[in-house]
Amino acid sequence: MTTVEETISVSLQKRIRQVEQQIGNTPMLEVTKLYAKSGVKIYAKAEWKQLSGSVKARAAFNIFKHALLNGLLTDRKSLLDATSGNTGIAYAAIGKELGIPVTLCLPENASRERKEILQSLGATIIFTSKFGGTDEAQQVAAELYEQYPEKYYYANQYTNPQNWKAHYYGTAVEIIEQVPNVTHFVAGLGTTGTFTGTGRRLFEYNEDIEFIALQPDFALHGLEGWKHLETAIVPEIYDDTIANKIIEVDTQTAYDYIVKTAKTEGWLISPSSAANLAGAIAVAETITHGNIVTVLPDNSLKYSEIINKLF
Repeated sequence: MTTVEETISVSLQKRIRQVEQQIGNTPMLEVTKLYAKSGVKIYAKAEWKQLSGSVKARAAFNIFKHALLNGLLTDRKSLLDATSGNTGIAYAAIGKELGIPVTLCLPENASRERKEILQSLGATIIFTSKFGGTDEAQQVAAELYEQYPEKYYYANQYTNPQNWKAHYYGTAVEIIEQVPNVTHFVAGLGTTGTFTGTGRRLFEYNEDIEFIALQPDFALHGLEGWKHLETAIVPEIYDDTIANKIIEVDTQTAYDYIVKTAKTEGWLISPSSAANLAGAIAVAETITHGNIVTVLPDNSLKYSEIINKLF
């Protein structure tokens, strides 16, 4: 019996393998100057060190690969999804490498850098209302797919299990290899793929690990990509049994940590990365010993408007 993998072109198979080599295996950084406490260590994965410059490359590639190998997506269809930016950039970068068109529903208030990057990568952008955020963008994408199912493969990162599986088989395995004695895992909630997938695998590795989810302190916040679960559409892939607790991080605290981290560690990071560090430090304040791991979803390159105001 001929498999789908055998029916796709040899050149596409080669391109998939080439892209895969640029995904994951990101370095683990140790926080040494921003925060120090005897008996407690904080580690963070530098997720911008991969194709497209963010953690979203993991889920985006896994979604692409699964869809292509299972015949759900071909070069005659466009991968369609809603995004606040980073996943869209990952889709566009991967699509360009693979020769697969990408169509994105993007809130119109996305940063100028994001829009320029997406356009330079050749993605087709459908702008949605800035007032509806990614929730409205999801609705627009779903309606577009319903109207033209023959034209699109609707990736739907918020419901697609390949999102969390990318972290189950990737991020978590890397953490176990890099910090085998991890005691706490801390991460913000957006699509929730990073927290859900990594948490599931780490729990299987060691049931004593504590899992702390982070979210904005209220609906109108400046942590792009994050969701305030009480007021937003909760992603279907979210597993609410994983978190031992949920901590709220306010936008100003995250902005403050952008400056603090740059001045101490020398890392120029994004608001969501700074918020993850703030959350990890909040956890560190409550324990006497442990090894806390978080992720730095991306660096500051796509946030010049914010960075210029802070420095």
